[in-house]
Order: sequence, then C-alpha cells, then structure tokens
Amino acid sequence: MLPSTTIVGQPSALLTWLVFVPAIGLGGVLLLMLGRAFAGLPKKVVDDGSRYIALGASGIAFALSLFVWAGFDPKALGVQMVHRAAWIPAYNISYFVGVDGLSISLVILTGFVSFLATIASMPWFIHDDHHFTQRQVPGYFAMLLLLQTGMLGVFVSLDFFLFYVFWEVMLLPMYFLIGIWGGPRKEYAAIKFFLYTLAGSVLMLLAIIWVYYNGPRTFDMLELARFGNRNGWHGVAGAFDLPKMVWIGFFVAFAVKLPMFPFHTWLPDAHVEAPTPISVILAGILLKMGGYGILRVNFGIMPEQTRWAADAMAALGAISIVYAALVCLAQRDVKKLIAYSSVSHMGFFLLGAASFTPQGMNGAVFQMFSHGIVSPMLFLIAGVIYDRAHHREIEGFGGLAARVPEYTGLTGLAFFASLGLPGLAGFVGEFLVFQGAFSVYSLLVVFSATAVIFTAAYYLWTLQRMFLGKLNPKYAELGDVNWRERAVLYPLAVLAIVLGFYPQPVLDLVNGSVSELAKTVAGTLAGR
Repeated sequence: MLPSTTIVGQPSALLTWLVFVPAIGLGGVLLLMLGRAFAGLPKKVVDDGSRYIALGASGIAFALSLFVWAGFDPKALGVQMVHRAAWIPAYNISYFVGVDGLSISLVILTGFVSFLATIASMPWFIHDDHHFTQRQVPGYFAMLLLLQTGMLGVFVSLDFFLFYVFWEVMLLPMYFLIGIWGGPRKEYAAIKFFLYTLAGSVLMLLAIIWVYYNGPRTFDMLELARFGNRNGWHGVAGAFDLPKMVWIGFFVAFAVKLPMFPFHTWLPDAHVEAPTPISVILAGILLKMGGYGILRVNFGIMPEQTRWAADAMAALGAISIVYAALVCLAQRDVKKLIAYSSVSHMGFFLLGAASFTPQGMNGAVFQMFSHGIVSPMLFLIAGVIYDRAHHREIEGFGGLAARVPEYTGLTGLAFFASLGLPGLAGFVGEFLVFQGAFSVYSLLVVFSATAVIFTAAYYLWTLQRMFLGKLNPKYAELGDVNWRERAVLYPLAVLAIVLGFYPQPVLDLVNGSVSELAKTVAGTLAGR
C-alpha cells in the first residue's frame, strides 16, 4: 500500500475547526447585516463589527493552522489529523478531511496569507484602493470569510465530492469581490474569471463522474489513488483513449487556476481590477490550488496517464516560464507586470513536477510556497504606491528612492526575491526544479533558464524607472511606509530572507510525501 494513501495518527477535529471558523465569522457578519435591515443598527456599528469579526475569525484560523503545523509529524508518511463522518451514504460520499505532505504547507500558507489580506482590508491600511473599504463593508467581509473557508476546504478535502463543493464555494466570493469592489473594468474582469474557472469546473465534474463509475464506486480520494496505482484506468483503446481524455479534463481544470499558458489570460485582468487584498489572496493562494490539484488528482489518482503526458507538461511549463517573462518586459502597469510574473513563476512548478524526480517535485512544491510569500508582498507594495499616487503606471514615477527609501528597500527585496536571487526564497524552488529536471529535460531547462535573464531585466528596468534618477516633482511630498503597512510587509520580507537561507522547515514538511509520489509516478510503467 502506498504511504501517501494510508491514514496515520489519531482522528482529530482540528481541521474541521480550521475550515469552518471563517464560516462562523461569516455567520456573525450576516447577523449584523440582518440587524441593520430589521432592527435598524447604525451603519458604523455594522461596518466596524464586520471588520473586527472578520479580523478575529481570520486570526483564529491562522492560529489553528499553526496548531496543525505543530501536530503534524513529517516522518509519518500518510494522511494525518483525519476527521471523517458519513454524509450521503447511498453514494459513498463522506465528510473526509486530512493533511499530508502535499497539503500541509499550503494549509499554513492559506491561514497566514488570508490573515494578512484581512488586515490589509482594514480602512486604516489602504484608504483609496478603489474605495472598497467604504462601500458595502459587511458584504465585502462576508465574501472574504466565505472565500477563506472555500480555500482551506480544498486543501484538506479527501472526498472528491467535498473537494468539488469547496472548489465551487471558492469561485462565487472571488467573482463578487472583483465584480463589486474592483476597479473601472471590474465587471469584465470578474466575468472573465468566472467563465474560465467555470469551464474548468465543468471539465472537472465530468471527470469526477467518470472516475466514480469506472473505479471502486467511491469518492474517497485515497481509495481512488490506491485503485489507480493498483489496477490502472482502462478505456477504449486507440486515439480516443477515455482515461487520457479524463486526465486532460482534470489537468485543464487545474491549469486554468495555475494559470498555465494558454489558459492564463484571465489573470492579468483579474489582478489589475481586484482590490489589493484580493490580489494578495489570488496570487498567494488561489493559484496554488491548481498546482495542488495536479499533484493530488492527476499524479496521485491517474499516474499512468500522468506519465504519458509528462513531456507535454514539461513543454507547457517551459513555454509559460519564458513567454510570460517576455510579456512582462512590455508592461506599463506595475500590477499587470506582477500578474504576468506569476504565470512565469508557476511554470517552474509544471517543469519540476513533470520531471518525476524528488528534487524536481520538491522544488515544484517549494516554488508554490515561496511564490505564496513573495507575490503577496509584491501586490501589497503595488497597493501602497497606488494608495499614495492614485495610479500604477511605471513611467509615471521616477526618483522615488530619494523620497521613500524604506519603501524602495522593501520593493527591491521583493523584486530580488521574485527574480530568484541566491539567498532569497525564490531561488531555492527554481534551483531544485532545474536540478531535478535537467537529467530528464536538459534542453527545456536550458530554454527555461533564459527567463532568469528576462526576469532580472524587467524587474531592474522597473526599479530604474520608478526609483532612480531625478525625483518627479509631483511626489515631492510622498510619504514612506507607515507602521500599519510595515505590519503586513515585514513578516513577508523576513520569511523571504529566512527561507532563502534556511528552506528546511518547508522541505521537511513536504519531502516525505512528495518524494514517495515522485517514485510512484515515475515507476508506474516500469513496474508493469
């Protein structure tokens, strides 16, 4: 039996509390909204109450994620902290949650980034980012809390039906958060995000149904993984191979979220129009759901088909890395530049995962985590300058380093971490990906490595245009970062530095499960 599909340790309700604490907070916000509608509560009471309920619920969820980390045993390969209960017995559907090395780092990341995004949503952090802090405040925080529950639920679900429910729960609040509280083209960006994600969700739903009826008639993802590794998935032979089509359905659904070229075009629009805290969540967590789904479902449940598609995955990853880096060179809006850089950096995940080597796959998972630290910092930095200058046009600045040295230093740190400078978090994942993939896809690695030059070029060019040269007189009175902005930027900055020098805490968490998955997928065909 595969270690990654076994249950170890004692059952625990900790993950259930982690997932539903934001939902409990959502209930509190809804009660305030009802109180205003029917009991005439003052608007200020409802707005402030919603803010602090959301902050408290998100903070408790983050604390619970740290308890999950403390209770997780990285040496015990398998799923831990399981909580299981019958839900719809007629169809073998259960409430089934747990964590292993594939999900533990992303659960911690979700709790941390969601808490920072909630802090960044407070009116005393950013005042002018589309004025979202002043409009329909209870609705905003209700959607934010529902989004947090959906994201946490995806990462801990081990029942396919439950996984799909949480996946869809995440879709609606993100649509409204962009479409109501976004920028001038918010409706277009929200609809584009919704349609892309919904199309992927339909493919996933059809694939889940096929797996259910052609497997052991269960939605238990551990049992499906055992079946896929033991028996394989069989369909019509020839060009129209149903298991391969099902694998593609899953892959496209997750590739849209990753996002991977050519399914990436929704991302820049969504980022540009979304409020800063929502961009933080979008880049820091939602993109990781695509990578996690590929590992949990495509790799874990359909290993033979994954081996068949490995070359295509690696090629698409390399194309995403280089193409998006080149596109970044042409960007004028700093937020759009950061958005395209995310497409490039998540391409490293695909290249490393497709290598089926322990180094490559560990690098892929570490790349997700490090990007989840660095990209929120980048979007918060973009939000800070937008709050002061009311625009994000790179060419509209100049010489800011003389006026805002602390902000300049934080921006430089985030840029260098994102471009993969040794000693910072972005370097570790890229290095492990290149190391693991070189023996399998040496030409693609060489091709992808050219993006390192392009990445350095667009970040350094941006630094030059925004911060160096003569100070633009329009910003002679521009204020540097304040203590509230430091409260969210410095924790991310510290993590970017610490993980660059000492990545072992994350690698220790993920190495066991990821290495076993790499060996399983790589040896699937050879063992038959």
